[in-house]
Amino acid sequence: MKSAVETLNPTRVRLTVEVPFEELKDSLDAAYKKINQQVTVKGFRKGKIPARVIDQRFGRGAVLEEAVNDALPKFYTEAVNEAELSPLGQPDVDITELKDGETLNFTAEVDVRPALEIPDYSGIEVEVDAVEVTDEDVEKSVEQLRERFASTTPVERAAQDGDVVTIDLQAKVEGEVLEDGIANGVSYTIGSGELLDGIDDAVKGLSAGEEATFTSELKGGSAAGKEAEVTVKVTQVAARELPELDDEFAQLASEFDTLEELKADSRKRLANMKQFDQATQAQERVLEKLLELVEVPVPEKLLEDEINTRKHNLEHHQLGQMGLTLDKYLEIQGKTAEEFETETREAAVKGIKTQFVLDELVKKEQLNVNQEELTEHLMRRAASSGMSPDQFAQAVVEGGQVPLLVGEVARGKALAVVVEAATVKDTNGEIVNLDDEEETEAAEASETSEEKTEG
Repeated sequence: MKSAVETLNPTRVRLTVEVPFEELKDSLDAAYKKINQQVTVKGFRKGKIPARVIDQRFGRGAVLEEAVNDALPKFYTEAVNEAELSPLGQPDVDITELKDGETLNFTAEVDVRPALEIPDYSGIEVEVDAVEVTDEDVEKSVEQLRERFASTTPVERAAQDGDVVTIDLQAKVEGEVLEDGIANGVSYTIGSGELLDGIDDAVKGLSAGEEATFTSELKGGSAAGKEAEVTVKVTQVAARELPELDDEFAQLASEFDTLEELKADSRKRLANMKQFDQATQAQERVLEKLLELVEVPVPEKLLEDEINTRKHNLEHHQLGQMGLTLDKYLEIQGKTAEEFETETREAAVKGIKTQFVLDELVKKEQLNVNQEELTEHLMRRAASSGMSPDQFAQAVVEGGQVPLLVGEVARGKALAVVVEAATVKDTNGEIVNLDDEEETEAAEASETSEEKTEG
């Protein structure tokens, strides 16, 4: 077999392959064997029909077609490996010449990963938010904890902001009560915004036994997104009472003996959260700077596939679970269809460029992924998916997704190398040191759909 490569553009090549006919022998033998199992000829036992009889009865062309279909993937793979290409997706194959007993010639056009030059990235500088925990932050955190320990006491008066009301609901669409539009004994805190738009105004001022009707768009259920006439009846009004902020509260709400100890722990936890946010911000900004340094051509077909995948996941998974249509989502976001298209394309381009650049860095820096790193990453992914580690691991193995997880970990390590080499300062001008564990969490948010780019 002989092959040659022609570069059509930075992300697409054409392979020209010439195969001597003798190299088709195995595929021809397999073709005769397959046809033997599929047909019957009077006078011959099944599977024992001579090749010359198959040629006479069914045509040599049918045998050649079967053999070529069997052989093409093997010869294409050999040509790809010989040229050291990294194909993306399936090739467009064209048989240019097939002479029985002489030769098989074909071409294959395929998108490939572009050759990238990673420049010196040690000069990257970024600024991130300083880690500052104010007294106001601590007070807000403690107040939220206090809210969780609030008690309620039924009262004989009209409902007002902050009260907890017990209500019965009935929703009608076009005058008909919905089968799933009745709910009784619902507990609702006025002002929480957790139920329907308009319900706060409807129940405020009502006493137990009174009802009101209002119009609202349903957020879920069989009529999600439709306008409904909702009748709400208050069956009980209860006032919320917050516990006193003292040492007794600290003992009730935590493992600490004093309120000061509780506040000190809140300050520490808030600082840790802000440090994590700071590390994430550093990763994102370093990545943006890195992408600016590298010229990355993006294959158009790969980009279109990635855009379609992102749209599909949004519409059929994320929005579907919330009972929203794409149009309703855009309305809530205040975006036009054109703005959504532009943003989706930009995100897809960034995702593809990120993967190309970080994969190139993995090779350049000769980064490897060990079992411990893969296991830690799998545990994090399992937690975010709501599955147990064992369930997630089984799904990954059965779906053949292990290489994809390895790629994610490797790209995280590559970005960590760049972050470590970069100069990161906070808004106070102080140098920020990020630990390895935080850096290793990088890149997941920028991952593109792996199956689209692994060829």
